[in-house]
Amino acid sequence: MLAIAVDLLHGTFRADPDGCAHTGLQRQGEWPPAPARLFAALVAADGTRGQLRITTGHELEWFERLPPPVIHAHGAPWHQRLLPRYVVQADKKFAQVQKAEKKGFPPPVRSHLEYVGRKGVEVRPGVRVSPRFPTVLYLWDTMCPSNVLQALRLRAARIGYLGTADSPVRLRVHEKTPNPLEPEDVFRPHADGDTYIRVPQTGDLCLLDALYDSWVRRGPSVSRIQFPALSHATAYRRPGDDDPVDRGCTVQWLRLGDSVSGRRVSVVTSLFKKAVLSAYQRRYGEPPAVLHGHGFDRSGYDLARFLALPDAGFKRSRGRIHGLALWLPPGCGNVVRHRSGQAASSVHRLRGGGVDVSVVPHAGEKRPVASRPRRWSDTARSWITVFPAVHERRVPINLAEVSKWCEHAGLPAPVAFRSTRSPLVPGGVDLAPTEVNRPKRPRLPYSHVQLWFAEPVTGPVVIGSARQRGLGLCLAAPHGVSWNG
Repeated sequence: MLAIAVDLLHGTFRADPDGCAHTGLQRQGEWPPAPARLFAALVAADGTRGQLRITTGHELEWFERLPPPVIHAHGAPWHQRLLPRYVVQADKKFAQVQKAEKKGFPPPVRSHLEYVGRKGVEVRPGVRVSPRFPTVLYLWDTMCPSNVLQALRLRAARIGYLGTADSPVRLRVHEKTPNPLEPEDVFRPHADGDTYIRVPQTGDLCLLDALYDSWVRRGPSVSRIQFPALSHATAYRRPGDDDPVDRGCTVQWLRLGDSVSGRRVSVVTSLFKKAVLSAYQRRYGEPPAVLHGHGFDRSGYDLARFLALPDAGFKRSRGRIHGLALWLPPGCGNVVRHRSGQAASSVHRLRGGGVDVSVVPHAGEKRPVASRPRRWSDTARSWITVFPAVHERRVPINLAEVSKWCEHAGLPAPVAFRSTRSPLVPGGVDLAPTEVNRPKRPRLPYSHVQLWFAEPVTGPVVIGSARQRGLGLCLAAPHGVSWNG
């Protein structure tokens, strides 16, 4: 995870979000400081092209491709509308005005009392924002390469202020989420949000270069409003708004150094769980019950899921495991999620049961496709199991029974389904009973299932009684495609 903390050294922030502060009509200041403003400050810190001194500029190309961040900032700051004031106008004809006064001509209109012969000009400073917590934290759920992280830190050290010059700041770049998180108020990107915040997008670096070149040629007559393509407003939900239903989240994605046979899924997920629990105990003490399940005071369905990610869904897929993921259920809290994610990221090797493979955090690599988060976090109406789903009861499988599986997994009830003993998707894994059922545990039937929902469902989707072990993991079916008939 990439985290950038902005400390407001004066405890206030003043900026002109839309270029209308000079009209005196601005009522609300920019809050939180826009990620697009943060990106512009990083660009200015060491420049681009021929102005580069301490970095290569590749970190800016990487940064502008990031998705909108989650922003931790005080949700209800005080917006203070500042009164206009008069300052000395920068007049190129100041020498001519002095000569005119010596000849007995009256002083110019709107002359400045403290500076004889100089004109006074009205300045409308806009709105100053005073939050309760003088820190703003930007979080991106992506791994930052070490060279990019170092370059961003070098640029951040050269940033003195955001917005106006009376908003001095200190920037700190982290490779993990600071703990504890303060403030706890969160602005989250959401399509139904009513707060619009400017964020950078791919191509903004070229537009900023063009804006700089125009400023060099034409001087201060060039302004930001002449480049409307730089304004990308993204909808955010404010703290306290009706948040979407918490359906849990994946706190860590990992990639295996070598692929492992899909038939070893139970061994791989068992080793992964053991390694995460061990790392958590070394770092933070006793792991929470949501990770190991012992002494859990809620429904047994609300436990962590240790997922193995196989190669499936393509013509030549063979079902080999290329990645891992740790999913936590709703209501875990930021501290447990953060610590569990850090514990999972510290797992470097899985060894035992015929498996010996290295593990590294996923850092945005495009290959292998099976380990990419987007592969399993798609949104679709139809989902197909790549590992068989273990039945929750020894009863005939029908739509009502499958609906209970989905309810227990936090999913809506499907409108239709089909089930077979063999895989329904290329690369789907066909397991033997000894590879599904654990020793000294009740032996339950299992099958591959395809589900259809009335509305699109966002993954990862995992169903059945062995969800915690990664069995029942589903892959989104492309629209209009139905594998194996």
